Amino acid sequence: MVSTSSKNEDPWYIHAGLYVIIAILTFLLIKVAIIDPKAEMDAENYYKKEARLRMTNLKEAEILYGKKFKYYTNSIEKLVQFIKTDKFVDSVMQAFDSTTMKPANPFKLLSDGKFTPDSLFRTPKSQRPFIVQIDTSITQDTVINRSGKVLRVDTKKLIGTKYYIEDPDGYGSVGSLSNDALKNTASWE
Repeated sequence: MVSTSSKNEDPWYIHAGLYVIIAILTFLLIKVAIIDPKAEMDAENYYKKEARLRMTNLKEAEILYGKKFKYYTNSIEKLVQFIKTDKFVDSVMQAFDSTTMKPANPFKLLSDGKFTPDSLFRTPKSQRPFIVQIDTSITQDTVINRSGKVLRVDTKKLIGTKYYIEDPDGYGSVGSLSNDALKNTASWE
């Protein structure tokens, strides 16, 4: 005779172990599907915002440098030193715009709420230096006398009439070496 009261149930610790495994797998799924992508997107948004703020500050430094020296530079070291030590830059940073009733400081505050000139050396993501280039153009003019004889060829070399700043991490660029219309324009504007 077969007893109907025999138990075919597994021991309680097997069920408890399965519940723990399900809980762990659920947590890992939530972490991989929701938490990690959000953290990565937040970091990417920070890097993009910070890189663009730094490039905007580099652009403002180039503009001030160009106003003072009548040409641009491709040296970030010169720009940072110019910002730190030049009285012209200091006077612009301390100026007050009476029409808008706001400070006339052209430099933007970074994500930490401060403007730090040394931050302009490197990108926030990869810590590589920003790419800063200036143009060089050579013009030649031939001087001819009335009889058609070439007297001389005048060569004029212009350096730094345009600049170009690029983030090597791919968050944009400012300026153009070939187009005057894009002289102080950022790619994200």
